[in-house]
Amino acid sequence: MKWKKFKIKTVTEAEDIIISTLYDIGLEGAQIEDKVPLTAAEKEQMFVDILPDGPEDDGIAWLSFFVEETEDGRLQVNGEDTDEKAVMASVRKELEELRAFCDIGEGSIEVEETEDIDWINNWKQYFHQFYIDDLLVIPSWETVEEEDQGKMVLHIDPGTAFGTGMHETTQLCIRQLKKYVTPDTVLLDVGTGSGILGILALMFGAQRVVGTDLDICAVEAVRENLESNHIDPENFEMMIGNIITEKEIQDRVGYGCYDIVAANILADVLVALSPVIVNQMKPGGIYITSGIIDDKEAVVVEAVKAAGLEVLEVAHQGEWVGVTARKPV
Repeated sequence: MKWKKFKIKTVTEAEDIIISTLYDIGLEGAQIEDKVPLTAAEKEQMFVDILPDGPEDDGIAWLSFFVEETEDGRLQVNGEDTDEKAVMASVRKELEELRAFCDIGEGSIEVEETEDIDWINNWKQYFHQFYIDDLLVIPSWETVEEEDQGKMVLHIDPGTAFGTGMHETTQLCIRQLKKYVTPDTVLLDVGTGSGILGILALMFGAQRVVGTDLDICAVEAVRENLESNHIDPENFEMMIGNIITEKEIQDRVGYGCYDIVAANILADVLVALSPVIVNQMKPGGIYITSGIIDDKEAVVVEAVKAAGLEVLEVAHQGEWVGVTARKPV
């Protein structure tokens, strides 16, 4: 399938009104390109600790709208056939009417043809099987090679949830799980994503896992990865919500009942999580954390200690840090 891309050069102040106006004529779903700095709330939702400084905001915005093109070159808008000339005429008319009462900047229009891209699956071309020490991590669309038969194999497909095992922070957590998981372990995985840490805990012999996440996509990702690894879903319970701020989630998760808590999330989140999650841990329970960029190490270590936990180990891989601690008996 092909698409016609109509790209409008405007100003940032006019983004919303142009998008709304063109929506009314059947052009839905705009792609926005501008240099407006991210807000603090937007940065929090991006699940990254450090963002590079962007270019200075010049007030210019590019709005792109995509119209489906049939094999014979016709365009589809509002379920009806049209063509590029008619769409251009409609867009120009709407822009000129807007220009009469607000600044829309240049208001020029470019047209490009683009191939249909499967954004959900396109990343798979970059994700191939790899080893974490003696553990083979393999995506669900690849097969185990003959020479790898008999190895411990984790089949993983993150879908739209976070967690393939390639990142240093995930590997730091995995190594700690191998040290501390026993057949009696009940584990809480905060920010479970694809379920990789909880699933590996079960493969290492843990008895049961509870995972929490903010993203509903994690539920399906975990279900699929449990199935791919032939693990009984009864042993992995998922809960969606914020365990730091939601008392209901804290109550559902339970208190004083976890041998290990794993949290591979951002340093600032770990600071807020540590004094809360200590209540979910058994006396003597292990707290395995990562997602910590190296210049945030001291902040997290201090927060862990302030929560009454004993720091057992601080591990490094590249520029990332893992902190493992124990709750006093």
